[in-house]
Amino acid sequence: MADISHSLPRRHLEYPEKTMFQMVEQNATDHPSAVAYEFFNKKTTYKDFVSRIEQAARAFIAAGIRRDDVVTICLPNVPQALICFYALDRIGAVANMVHPLSAQYEIAFYLNFSGSKMILTADMFCEKVEHALQRVQQRVTILVCRIQDELPFPLNIGYTVKTGRPHLKYPNTDHAMLWTKFLQKGTPDIPLAPSRFDPKHTAVILYSGGTSGTPKGICLSELNFNALACQTKEAFGKPLGPGQKMLSCMPVFHGFGLGINIHTILVSGAECILMPSFTLETYAQMLKKKQPNLIAGVPTLFEALLHIKELDGVDLSCLEGVFSGGDSITPELKKKVDSFLHEHGCKEQIREGYGLTECVTASCLTPRDTYRERSIGLPYPDTEYCIVRPGTDEELPRGEEGEIILTGPSVMLGYLKNEEETKTTLRVLPDGNTWLYTGDLGHMDEDGYIYFRQRIKRMIVTNGYNVYPGQLENVIDACPEVSYSCVIGVKDDHAMQRVKAYVVLRDGIEPSDEVKARILDRMKLHVAKYALPKEIEFRKELPKTLVGKVAYRKLEEENEGK
Repeated sequence: MADISHSLPRRHLEYPEKTMFQMVEQNATDHPSAVAYEFFNKKTTYKDFVSRIEQAARAFIAAGIRRDDVVTICLPNVPQALICFYALDRIGAVANMVHPLSAQYEIAFYLNFSGSKMILTADMFCEKVEHALQRVQQRVTILVCRIQDELPFPLNIGYTVKTGRPHLKYPNTDHAMLWTKFLQKGTPDIPLAPSRFDPKHTAVILYSGGTSGTPKGICLSELNFNALACQTKEAFGKPLGPGQKMLSCMPVFHGFGLGINIHTILVSGAECILMPSFTLETYAQMLKKKQPNLIAGVPTLFEALLHIKELDGVDLSCLEGVFSGGDSITPELKKKVDSFLHEHGCKEQIREGYGLTECVTASCLTPRDTYRERSIGLPYPDTEYCIVRPGTDEELPRGEEGEIILTGPSVMLGYLKNEEETKTTLRVLPDGNTWLYTGDLGHMDEDGYIYFRQRIKRMIVTNGYNVYPGQLENVIDACPEVSYSCVIGVKDDHAMQRVKAYVVLRDGIEPSDEVKARILDRMKLHVAKYALPKEIEFRKELPKTLVGKVAYRKLEEENEGK
């Protein structure tokens, strides 16, 4: 078993015994006129935000939603997502967070797997959700929100005319209703029971792909999210509070977006500048116009920013924190970004973090004023790291590479409906702590700095999103034309990796563009757009290992020199 005697001493913080809603509600008391979020120039104060949350909470009660009931939120970074998220927490219900660009069959899986009673989505995704419900076992009510309802005049009119008009026909079934009409049911006479904090209660479900092809539901508590917020504030190294702004472009359905870009900021009393969609041009415009104090993104975002002409000569001295996560940032890119920041008046360095959804998101961060090449920094307060020999609980000496394991207050409760996987990933060691086995390789130096090298299990990271080859291979192999397949990640200058599929067709089926199109059409029903292969290559056979498995590493090696 691991001997943690060599681990860093704990830096202890106090974590309030409050729900996520109560942590945000405190700011409505302490800073009622401070801005909680801004959406296309429309600002909402903490006082008004909490009022909207409680109205939504009453509406959920009126609709029969109770503690432990699951409601799916399938939205980008829009105010309705935030209001719904905290309203569900207000009544002890569970927020099931789903990517709005998920494929139709993926949405059906998430609804079935979680047992959701409702789903909140935008009108532009309503048709896809309706089709998904044909495969859902339980009755699900669709709550349909419109982006223009949260836009200021005259942007709301312009959006409806240019973009929203085709979606005005939704909702159009007896099991769907507009979010605005739903909120009207939340009348003040509906009583709200006092918030009840329970550190073992599942408050949020986030998803991570499984190597077997089936996504894993990650059960996270209010303590997990609140601890993350407190730890991040401490690790930030500077005061964080009202008047400061985060450019919140990382998505709300992702641990990085929800945990850091949203909850940490709202717990702190600072402001989220919500970005529902992302392009480099709009991001550059927001940086220039809004002058945020904090930004966070994946390495590909920062790589792209270096080449955006709109930022030439722009003063970025407003930036007090620049954070990178979702994938490793190379020392070369870090130097370029740091130089870019300094040339634009920012005195901060880009700070790389490390984490995984099983502990919400970040659990380790580069210190504000120091950096060690290729290090992901130091563990968060109350979080301990240990390096063990892969496949064992044996702690390795400092400097020796092994599997990264960690323990702390942000570690998940477990995987939804998957006790076997939970027991493999979460292990109670002799010190009495529950340790999370990350499946990542790395080492720790003599001063406790952590170094990440690679993932033990197969996974592709493209534009900050995790793509699991097994899931894609299952879909491809189910195509009637296909004998078997192998999916790998190929180095890409813009996306870090792009998805490539190798396909062996059944006897009698000849490779053609038509066959490729049929495979892609099938994949679009099961696989999110960002995970679709950018390239499909047909082969008569694929290299095999001695035990007959496809030797995916050989295919990766083939592409390394290209």
